[in-house]
Amino acid sequence: MNLSVKDAAKLLTVSEKTIYRWIKQNVVPVYKVHEIYRFNRAELLEWATSRRMGVAADAFSEPESVTETLPTLYDALEGGGVFYRIEGKTREEVLVDAVDHARLPDEVDRAHLAQVLISREQLASTALGEGIAIPHPRSPGLLNITRPKVTLCFLEEPVDFFALDGRLVNILLLIIAPNLRAHLHLLSRLGFVLRDRKFRKALDDSESRENIFAALASAEEKIKVRHVS
Repeated sequence: MNLSVKDAAKLLTVSEKTIYRWIKQNVVPVYKVHEIYRFNRAELLEWATSRRMGVAADAFSEPESVTETLPTLYDALEGGGVFYRIEGKTREEVLVDAVDHARLPDEVDRAHLAQVLISREQLASTALGEGIAIPHPRSPGLLNITRPKVTLCFLEEPVDFFALDGRLVNILLLIIAPNLRAHLHLLSRLGFVLRDRKFRKALDDSESRENIFAALASAEEKIKVRHVS
């Protein structure tokens, strides 16, 4: 709960009046502390991403650990891997199979991770809509990893993740990060590249790993261009 209404408006590139309207409509995650509205940065980012709000790719940088080198999505996906035909008829079953496939350090307790992800879904769905979900632990840094990873999973059968648009999910982008800064970095980049037509087509068509990585590299280049401009 570290953002004011003014901070939230700047983060989401909208007016403070818009933020207050969302609060009144009870659609934005907000807390009231001593009669003052406060927002959690991670929750606000997840909310904005789920609604395809077009938040700037560099809007979520954290002041902490400024010397830490943050990976590209390309590097994170190379580390986490791309997997096809993930099995399961429920979100719990597909999450277990996704964790079993993910490239993780030997010391990571996969059963524990799967339960953490399932518990997160029970609190609030990570489905973005349009058939995509981004499972992740509610509190980044709980796992013994040092390198952020994204694991892309194509499901054998679409599964209900209780998305707001009602669509079943057939694509998972599992985020595992060692800290909040890395988590926000990857999540904000995902929010950007998922609006890229070529990358989305590669996902929607379950294209080859080579095509997916090529489309991702192209989409991430646009982040650099946008940042420079």
